[in-house]
Amino acid sequence: MSLRSRLAISLAIGILAAAATASPAAADEDWGHHHDHDQRPSKGVVTADTLLLRSAPNRGSQVIRTAHRGDTVKIFCQAAGESVQGNPLWYLLPDGTWAWGSARYIKSIGAAPRWC
Repeated sequence: MSLRSRLAISLAIGILAAAATASPAAADEDWGHHHDHDQRPSKGVVTADTLLLRSAPNRGSQVIRTAHRGDTVKIFCQAAGESVQGNPLWYLLPDGTWAWGSARYIKSIGAAPRWC
């Protein structure tokens, strides 16, 4: 078999392998909806004067936007992250842009938010 044929076969196998591994990930991108049929967000009220909402559940991540004391926010789900004054929970907020807010500064209203 020529070098050109071996390279073509290797390239084809690589492309097929990449496509096979990418397909399950694409199907799993809807990660917030797998086990909970009630997809209505919970709600919460911001208790901090100004709450920095971030790109990940930790204080080192990028600030996406802010919320202010008394603002009512939708809570899509909760996850463990960096502990803020002893509270490791963070809420994923879908209001406008998806952003994480520390549960230390958001008082949930009604049913507890579901887990992400």
